[in-house]
Amino acid sequence: MTIPLPYPFALYIFVAFCVCIGIQILYYLFLFSKTAFYKPKDYYDEALKPLSVIVCARDEAANLVKNLPGILVQEYPATHEVIVVNDNSTDESKYVLEELKGVFPNIHHIELTQEAKLIAGKKFPLSMGIKSAKFEYLLLTDADCVPASELWIKKMQEAYNPNTEIVLGYGAYHKKPGFLNKIIRFETFHTAIQYFSYALAGMPYMGVGRNLSYKRDVFIRNKGFSSMNQIPGGDDDLFINKVANKYNTAVVIDPEAFTLSEPKQTWHDWMKQKNRHYSTSKYYKFKHKFWLGLYTFSFFWIYPLLAASIIFFNWWLPLLVFAFRWLIQGIIYYKGMKKLNESDLIPLFWLFDIWMFFYYILFFPALWKKPKKTWN
Repeated sequence: MTIPLPYPFALYIFVAFCVCIGIQILYYLFLFSKTAFYKPKDYYDEALKPLSVIVCARDEAANLVKNLPGILVQEYPATHEVIVVNDNSTDESKYVLEELKGVFPNIHHIELTQEAKLIAGKKFPLSMGIKSAKFEYLLLTDADCVPASELWIKKMQEAYNPNTEIVLGYGAYHKKPGFLNKIIRFETFHTAIQYFSYALAGMPYMGVGRNLSYKRDVFIRNKGFSSMNQIPGGDDDLFINKVANKYNTAVVIDPEAFTLSEPKQTWHDWMKQKNRHYSTSKYYKFKHKFWLGLYTFSFFWIYPLLAASIIFFNWWLPLLVFAFRWLIQGIIYYKGMKKLNESDLIPLFWLFDIWMFFYYILFFPALWKKPKKTWN
């Protein structure tokens, strides 16, 4: 039963609801569909190049034991090296790396024993790794990540053509029991379908350091992280936001090219991680903040306006409009989740859609918080 409001206020509420729905549908049909229906292009017919894999680690001895062998046994026919930057670790990381060096001669590790002044976060150790790299092509990941296959390096490098300087990959999370794990993986999927789709639309705005490749020259030419040294994060998203464009950026959407990380085990740890990530987004270029903000704004207001339209306008008409949006969204998510190997999340997409309303409320304040000066 509807509660009448003085004309035309009820109509205005319904129209505002329809506008938000329309904006969302446009994003799904003309942007996110680029990832959902993505078909890999033919790879450039050229020999694979020598490459440097760079891993930064701080107190990651256990993860190095577990994950580093997966990087060291990659089937990559060209010359390659693995550089591990051990950043002021106080655990057994140094000895783990020395043991691995005895088995895998292509591993090199850099021991940092002093904190870099005035350079926050992971940027200094990563810069040292890039500076020490022998080769032009770089592939970055984290110590808590393991490649999904032994073809990870090969698949990521095949995306390069003569114009490509940056390759964006997918950093997935291991599938574990529990609802928090599904929430984390959905949020990771939701982020990926955005940055992949923007890149495919010619407007790349971020990458993830868990699975990211670029040329050493693009790093040096843009003076590395010098413009963002005061910001703890940003070694992946802000750097890509600065240097990527529609001509020099490619994506790799292939399960064999994914990396897998251990997800956070508690809500507190996960929220702390996401707050840190979102605190850098305010430094994006204006055009990226506008289009990302428009999507978030229209998404956030759908549920309040749906409830208001049902109460004050007409209960069945807004539900019909909303159902049409869910249909479009469901198709895009179905195709996208299959592409990113998250198919088990498909039956719950409607629940995650409702969750995202509360998600935006939880993390909206992070846009104004001052980033903390730690990266691990």
